[in-house]
Amino acid sequence: MRGGKNVSSVEFGLLLIGLFIMAVLYSSVGHGGASGYLAIMSLTSYGLNESVWLKQHAWFLNLIVASLAFYYYRKEGFHDFKLTIPFIIASIPMAFIGGFLLIDATVYDLLLSITLVLAAWRLYGSMAYDEEVTTKIPTFQQAAPWGVGIGLVSGIVGVGGGIFLSPIVLLKKWASPKSVAATSAIFILVNSLAGLAGAGMSGQLNLDFEILVAFAFVVLVGGIIGSIYGSKISSESKIQKLLVCVILIAASKRIFGLLI
Repeated sequence: MRGGKNVSSVEFGLLLIGLFIMAVLYSSVGHGGASGYLAIMSLTSYGLNESVWLKQHAWFLNLIVASLAFYYYRKEGFHDFKLTIPFIIASIPMAFIGGFLLIDATVYDLLLSITLVLAAWRLYGSMAYDEEVTTKIPTFQQAAPWGVGIGLVSGIVGVGGGIFLSPIVLLKKWASPKSVAATSAIFILVNSLAGLAGAGMSGQLNLDFEILVAFAFVVLVGGIIGSIYGSKISSESKIQKLLVCVILIAASKRIFGLLI
């Protein structure tokens, strides 16, 4: 099956609802939502598609939602280039390499399952952040290694990397939650572009624009709602708890599929 041709109208409708919800939740904390989109698609017939198909469509949706999140958080004055630049410089070439690589389907399923579990764990860990604590922007030497590692994983698995970057920056007290959201949004945007570029250079680009029109519309609406809510109101703890539940369910499904 390619492009979900065997997906029923009911399943497709439920998928669109799921993508909309993920876009609202993720954009509210400055994320593009790729891990959420992969999670939702994994719960449907689309999860049977090749890894290349899955991660490229997740990246495409990332571009829309991360752009919206960055726009609204930057508009509210939360973006700091000094915080962002080291992570971006270090991650872009690695995300390109990760997108260029051709990964075996079984290996991809294993990596994605591990990534989803780690993402849920990191999100859960970041909930204890104290917004009153004093923050200090990291040096290039401190930030670059994290950018390299997250960029490579992002390119291989098909996520933007914000789901790993955000809790790391919060736990290390490098920035406040809303500054982290702005940085994560632009970090996700450039990594998703680099991943797609790598896939294109390796001849693996395989986007189904027929279904992407519907996908893009629902995440666009969801991204606007979530970005406005997160940048102006912000209540991250409940949102992150919901994300943890969804991601763990999807990871469990993929791990179960590997075992049977």
